[in-house]
Amino acid sequence: MPSVLTPFVRSDAQGEILAETFLHPDAEMTLAELARRTDVLPAVVHKEVSRLVDMGVLLDRRQGNNRLVRVNQAHPLFSPMEQILLATYGPVPVLRELLTPITGVEKAFIYGSWAARRNGAAGPFPHDIDVLVVGMLSVDDVVDIETEARDRLGIDVNTHRVTPEAWRDSEENQFLSTVKARPLVVLFERGPDGRPEVTNV
Repeated sequence: MPSVLTPFVRSDAQGEILAETFLHPDAEMTLAELARRTDVLPAVVHKEVSRLVDMGVLLDRRQGNNRLVRVNQAHPLFSPMEQILLATYGPVPVLRELLTPITGVEKAFIYGSWAARRNGAAGPFPHDIDVLVVGMLSVDDVVDIETEARDRLGIDVNTHRVTPEAWRDSEENQFLSTVKARPLVVLFERGPDGRPEVTNV
């Protein structure tokens, strides 16, 4: 899908791949790991990574049957691209990183204007990020997450907490019914083993 968040990347898939690599500059990832983190089809990840390696934006190497990739921090456009990616595709990896260590959080989504742009709806650039957390999250955790996310992303983050029961019975809650009816971006949902996974809503 063409990017609505920014004209500086060719597609949402490319933007997600760039965000995961630029915002974790010291990490090497397999193509399978990139596909899992971004919820992008493996064939698309392979195609986009190959294009970015050819352009010198990403670096790759082989380790057995795995192809490991990482961002090229020596690229002359690394710093400006990092800032663009933080402001556009950065909310997903940053918020996922902040929320997944909290075991009481079962699911987390971005909703509102940022989610709408990420899902292809035209409109002005979002002025804040709205996050819906399903599960247990203390007030102190909310403050810490919103503060760190704002410092890293340069945009205000607003967190709304709901219980798993309220999310399951959302037809009885006008706010949650409205949220579910509009675009959502999945941050993660815990699987049966308790590990966070990127899934469709």
